Amino acid sequence: MAELILVRHGQANAAATDEESYDRLSDLGHQQARWLGEHMTATNPHFDRVITGTLSRQRDTALSMGLEITDTDPRLNELSYFALAQALEDQAGIPAPRDPTEFAVHLPEVIDHWTRDALDGVPERFCDFSARVTGIVDEICEGHGRILIVTSGGVIGMVVRHILGLENGGMSRIMLQIMNSSVHRVEHVHDTLMLGGFNATPHLDLPGREHARTFV
Repeated sequence: MAELILVRHGQANAAATDEESYDRLSDLGHQQARWLGEHMTATNPHFDRVITGTLSRQRDTALSMGLEITDTDPRLNELSYFALAQALEDQAGIPAPRDPTEFAVHLPEVIDHWTRDALDGVPERFCDFSARVTGIVDEICEGHGRILIVTSGGVIGMVVRHILGLENGGMSRIMLQIMNSSVHRVEHVHDTLMLGGFNATPHLDLPGREHARTFV
C-alpha cells in the first residue's frame, strides 16, 4: 500500500502579478510551514520519501517544515495561472481579478475556458496538465510506503478530480477551498486510489492562529 500525504505550499506573494514574483513564500507562509512541521513531528513524523515540485515556494515549504527533500519533479509544479489569466483577458475580454472575491469568480472562468481548449498560446494545454499530474501520482503509487508531496493547489485539485471523477467545474470549486499549508491524504489500496482526507489544517486550529488560515 502507498500512502500519499499532499501538502499545499505556504502562503506565497499574494500581491504578485506574474509567475516569477509569486514564487516566494511570505513570512506567514514560512510560519505556516514551521507549524505544520512541528505538528507532524509530534504526531507521525516518518516519511519514506519527501517529494516537491521544482518551484521555490514548494521546496521552501518543505525546508521550513524541517524536512529533507529526497526528490524534486517538475510534474508537481503548478498550472500557469497568470499566463492563463492573461490569455483569458486578451481573447475573451475577461479581466484579471483585483481581490480575493473577484478571484473566486475568475478561477472557474479560467478553468472552463482552459478545459475547452478555448485559450490559444498558453504554456500548457489542460489535457497535458492532467496527464502529467495523474502520471506522477500513478507512478508513485506503483511503489509502497508513506510519501509526503509538497505541491500546489491546482495539482491537488487535479488529484482530487482524478480520484473522484469530478467534472471540471467541480475541480475549480475544490481548488478554491484548498488552504495554504493544508494536508490531503491519498491511499492506494488494491490498485484503487482513495481520498482519505482533504484540506486538513490541524496546525492552524489552535487559538491565536486564525489569521494564518489563508487561501491566497
